Amino acid sequence: MGQGQGRGWEGAVLRLMRAKDYVFTVTGAEDVTPEYRRLHFTDGGMLAATGVHPTMWVRLWFDNAGKPHQRAYTLVDPDPAAGTLSLEFALHEGCASDWARAAKPGDTVEATVQGTGFESPEPAPSHVVAVADPASLPALNSLLGALGPVPATIWFEGSLEGLPYRAAAHHDVRQVERRDAGRHLVEEVKAALPDLLKDTARPYVWIACDTATTRALSAHVRKELSVPRQRVNALGYWRAS
Repeated sequence: MGQGQGRGWEGAVLRLMRAKDYVFTVTGAEDVTPEYRRLHFTDGGMLAATGVHPTMWVRLWFDNAGKPHQRAYTLVDPDPAAGTLSLEFALHEGCASDWARAAKPGDTVEATVQGTGFESPEPAPSHVVAVADPASLPALNSLLGALGPVPATIWFEGSLEGLPYRAAAHHDVRQVERRDAGRHLVEEVKAALPDLLKDTARPYVWIACDTATTRALSAHVRKELSVPRQRVNALGYWRAS
């Protein structure tokens, strides 16, 4: 698939929105766990052109039985001076995971930069509430790193055992088993949030799970708990089949 070509309507829309394309080259790989793989890349000049911000992400393009398929991934340890970065893949069924499993040094993948951004919550939060899972772990690490010493309560759907979570003493992490297509996580968070938010003067709520879970929790936080929209950041990271 040539750069910027053959991507169907998604690619056409991104080109109209002045998206920028780059080619990443694999330099190495690590199997963090059997279901979580980290790939290292040179960035094709991207970071020098775009700069870096917290939770920065790119769209990677994969071949899916002859059709273009794009998925978004958060940059891990981007180094503009060296022109290098890493990406982490929570492996499951699908063409993106298949590509990541087989990737070896010298392989290339096309990347599009469009839509990524980060605004620090103002006023600065007194407490962060985050809901995440393996797919959003790189973004969670980046967010918490950017917010530094702010106390955080984190619900993580699944097990963190072996995963590269960048823990800190001021993080209260609550691991929740995935059950009932995410409804168990929704119930756990809803039960605890009222008391937690009651004692939080300036909350910042960050939700990044599967689409249905993210929608349910973000609606609850905004409508039932009356957290202002500008203090809530919610993004569905994947769609349950």
